[in-house]
Amino acid sequence: IAQGMVKVNGEVARTGQSVASGDRIEIDGKTFVATALTEPSSVLIYNKPEGQVTSREDPEGRPTIFESLPRLKGARWIAVGRLDINTTGLLLLTTDGELANALMHPSNAIEREYVCRIPGEVPENIVDRLARGVALEDGPAKFEKIERINASGSHSWFQVMLTEGRNREVRRLWESQGHQVSRLKRVRYGDITLPRMLKRGQCSELEQEKVEALRAHFGLDNNAPVLTLQPVIGQRKAAKSTVHIGAGRATGQAYVNGHNTADEGRELRRFD
Repeated sequence: IAQGMVKVNGEVARTGQSVASGDRIEIDGKTFVATALTEPSSVLIYNKPEGQVTSREDPEGRPTIFESLPRLKGARWIAVGRLDINTTGLLLLTTDGELANALMHPSNAIEREYVCRIPGEVPENIVDRLARGVALEDGPAKFEKIERINASGSHSWFQVMLTEGRNREVRRLWESQGHQVSRLKRVRYGDITLPRMLKRGQCSELEQEKVEALRAHFGLDNNAPVLTLQPVIGQRKAAKSTVHIGAGRATGQAYVNGHNTADEGRELRRFD
């Protein structure tokens, strides 16, 4: 936008400018029409396995989470935060950009709960220090809750909880005390807990009543509809992305290893 490469109804767009349904948007030499999404918001619970990245495209060609998700028409899945390639467990995705923003915004202090395995012995003074707070390169940090849930001679299991989503924060907290995390799994995000029966690589949709309750909790129940950009028919297609989204969607069902070769639409979302 700052470079004048985006136009709205033939005029150069301004930062912060509003767009209404029916407006024509030009981006990268392609023309789109802003269209209000009429489908209700969806929230997906995904049990992420190791070896997948959370980004839509990976320069190294590694598999992404989006290859295992149900296909959408006129919308796309937005990941609520990220899990690194070696972290497993609960990852939320939604079609609602405002809801995604609310779930990630630091001011809302959403609880994120993990279980982690730490090789070797972990003295109690280390546990106490991580609960009180330590200095990381991007500022002080601590576990809001840390509890030893199992231990053997070779390793210990801990349940930990954070209320922020800094990059690799769980691992960096342990590393600050000279300990490495050998296994890390997220089991809860806010009030949503990873279902025990949901296998790795599978996902299920949150019930619509719970989605609406979640939106109402953040004051989003009366907001204007979200817009998506639909390409104008008759122009050359933009380059295809490498995203492959799952095969079909049905509320309450699980999906795994879906595939889709359609172009991914570019959409407007309102973020802080």
